Amino acid sequence: MRVAIITESFLPQINGVTNSVCRVVEHLARHRHDALVVAPGEGVTQYLGAPVVRVRSATLPGNEDSVVGLATWRRISAVLREFQPDVVHLASPAWLGKAGMKAAARLEIPTVAVFQTDLAGFARGYRVWRMVGDGAIWSWLGRIHERADRTLAPSSATMQQLAAHGFPRLARWGRGVDLVRFHPAHRHERLRRQIAPAGEAIVGYVGRLAPEKHVSSLAVLRDVPGIRVAIVGGGPSEDALRRQLPDAAFLGFRTGEDLSRAYASLDVFVHTGPAETFCQTVQEALASGVPVVAPNSGGPVDLVAPGRNGFLADPADPLQMRAAVEKLAGDAELRSAMSVAARESVHGRSWAAVCDELLGHYADAVAHRNGEAARDNRRSAASRS
Repeated sequence: MRVAIITESFLPQINGVTNSVCRVVEHLARHRHDALVVAPGEGVTQYLGAPVVRVRSATLPGNEDSVVGLATWRRISAVLREFQPDVVHLASPAWLGKAGMKAAARLEIPTVAVFQTDLAGFARGYRVWRMVGDGAIWSWLGRIHERADRTLAPSSATMQQLAAHGFPRLARWGRGVDLVRFHPAHRHERLRRQIAPAGEAIVGYVGRLAPEKHVSSLAVLRDVPGIRVAIVGGGPSEDALRRQLPDAAFLGFRTGEDLSRAYASLDVFVHTGPAETFCQTVQEALASGVPVVAPNSGGPVDLVAPGRNGFLADPADPLQMRAAVEKLAGDAELRSAMSVAARESVHGRSWAAVCDELLGHYADAVAHRNGEAARDNRRSAASRS
């Protein structure tokens, strides 16, 4: 199979969209499928043998960490005509994805659109984008996805949200997790002593430090006895968060073994963002054997089993999050039991298993397009007779 992946983000940017695309390309290469990536901005021009076509880009006003592609559908059409894909995979389509969808539709190539970013929730975190309004954003996304042969949603909450907005041809496709890279064995006692020299329970957040993540809500934990808050990541909110959370340990942006150790060295993982379509960091924490406290909204609802591997809290009530953290921080026996359950809860979610599912969705999209073409041919023949 030949797969063209048009993505809103790719290396050197590191985020959930990039991570998913990398894992998909790796799986396609491993199974001897041919892949091509179209991505905005400068960076690598090949990944595991797959060519990466770079297109013009710009940064979003008010958020210079986010890059958007500016290619026209004609530019994308030329790339697709040369590559001749069997299916086009649109990763979190927005600006570049809109051009990619139009190009694929003009060339009658089957499409799979992966909904991964809650753009409406993202926009609420930035003053310059709030004025756009949820309605306009959903209308924009709807026009892209209505042309897809299949739209994949990462969680049950997102499936319901997309259905409520009238998105057609929906299916569920979650995210995988590297069960070796994220493992309790990476717990690092020296790192733990650096963060909590008095032996406090370490309560940590891992992720982007940006307004839509609501990391400032961790301030409700400032006077919880016996804990130390640790924050892993970087982003536009970092300076403000350092002022709001002066007692927290800011560990910076981490990757590879450093990230694995940071996760596994936590006693409790707290996610604060209420608008996550899946929440990969929750899954990585669970794989690392760390109990999770997360909002009772979006993707975490599918990942956290309250009372078994963590707790869910009302995102509008920070005191619920505080109570859950206090309960876990003060009960080592409960944390130990939940650590085992956390690891067990992600068995079967390897990237290999999840990407095998994706190949099935590709095949379904091709079948849908072929069925549509056959129906059109029958109608045309009937009209001529």
